[in-house]
Amino acid sequence: MTHMKDRLLLKPQLSDFGALVLYQAVVFLLLTHSSGGQSQVIGTSQAMVAMVGADTILPCHLETAVDATDLTVEWARPDLEPRFVHLRRDSKELVQEGHQLFTGRTSLSTNKLKCGDVSLKLSNVRLSDAGTYRCLVPDSGTESVVVLSVGSVSSTGVEISKVSNGVLLVCESAGWYPEPEVLWLDSEGNLLSAGPPETVRGPDDLYTVSSRVTVEKRHGNSFTCRVQQRNINQTTETTLHLPVSLFMFETSTAARIIICLVVSIVPVVAVVVVVMKWGRNKKDHNTEYLMVGEGDRETPMTGRETIIYLDNTKAKLDEELQKTEEELKHVKQMVERLTKQKTDLKNQTQGLNLLLQEDKAQMVECEKKLRENPKVDKDAKIQKRQKAQKAVEWRKREHDELSENTQELLETTEQMIIEMSVRKGKLEREKERIMKHLEVTERRREEVQKKLQSEGEEEMKHAAPSDPSPEAFTCLLQTPPTTVRSLNTSSRSGD
Repeated sequence: MTHMKDRLLLKPQLSDFGALVLYQAVVFLLLTHSSGGQSQVIGTSQAMVAMVGADTILPCHLETAVDATDLTVEWARPDLEPRFVHLRRDSKELVQEGHQLFTGRTSLSTNKLKCGDVSLKLSNVRLSDAGTYRCLVPDSGTESVVVLSVGSVSSTGVEISKVSNGVLLVCESAGWYPEPEVLWLDSEGNLLSAGPPETVRGPDDLYTVSSRVTVEKRHGNSFTCRVQQRNINQTTETTLHLPVSLFMFETSTAARIIICLVVSIVPVVAVVVVVMKWGRNKKDHNTEYLMVGEGDRETPMTGRETIIYLDNTKAKLDEELQKTEEELKHVKQMVERLTKQKTDLKNQTQGLNLLLQEDKAQMVECEKKLRENPKVDKDAKIQKRQKAQKAVEWRKREHDELSENTQELLETTEQMIIEMSVRKGKLEREKERIMKHLEVTERRREEVQKKLQSEGEEEMKHAAPSDPSPEAFTCLLQTPPTTVRSLNTSSRSGD
């Protein structure tokens, strides 16, 4: 459960930011003093704080509530050049006279001007807006100084992870100004001992802070990360309520095991379905390409056609071997992963069984104490014993649910290991069959190639002078199938 709230912190703390406020207050006093008796200072006498991105009003009023619509109103910052933040003269806003940092972000209310209110609205406040502002209405002798401080606040987030000696909490909050401090509190509001926070200042001058603490069961199960900035009176905090079961195990918690398995088993199921479907398609495909050419055996293939057929067969076998090896590798990885998860689940089951035995023993003890009749503070002790019994009953229900879920996941994992192991055996046999077929194909091709070369050499010995030379015959063996067919066709046409 997360709570977010702003609090007023009364304890002062002098820092760089506080020194800046003090300096601006001194400037304010000097400016008001220098006005003498001719000008009347009517406005804020304390530093104002505005948040980055918000809108704020810098107050300034005429001594008497008269219409200031036609009066000249000057808002300026002495440290800027040009110094004007907003200038109104002759009932017109002279935007071109103002500093470009404030273009489109300042305005005076027409309705309030009629009542002598010349307060300046500053929109979308930036860190650079911090400074001393001077309000002047020359015609009425009104002058006022406003010291503006700018801050930034952000929400906090906490990450939880299990470690060997407890639970690690990491709190982080980004977008602060000035630099904040981080505190860790237990359920009773006591400070927890944590290491020094890490602080990073970004290019936008805003601070990101993070802090980590390791908590144990003795600290309770409610923890608060508080990030605060005393100078701007801002605090944000996040409160966590950790389940008791999170502190029960030295190793993987039941919740983490269950989450891991839910995430991983779904893809595994999908892999099993896809793998088995692809295997059936591959089997049909193998049957198809292995039968190619067998229907034409009534017309014997020439040596060259046999070479082409064997080359095509080898190419398809190489492709199928590669796919089979990739699938086999993936299946082996899934079996290893599932086997590891099975071991984790068995360990988890044993740990839960021990906890359930402790729960039963505590239930018996609670029932025994409830049957006893306290001699003093009867109502208070009975109420305390009943509360303890309810806590044990709640813990036992939680452990029962975890145990049931773990057992279901264990059974699912074991079934998937069996299915994937069967698939692994089939793939290994398929790989062996393809490799044997490849070996036979390659050996057959070598035999046909040698036979063709032998026949070619024999024909060369008895060939007429007009017959092709050995070099021409060799080129003919290397000619693509389409060329061979066209040559044969031309030969028949010549005959």
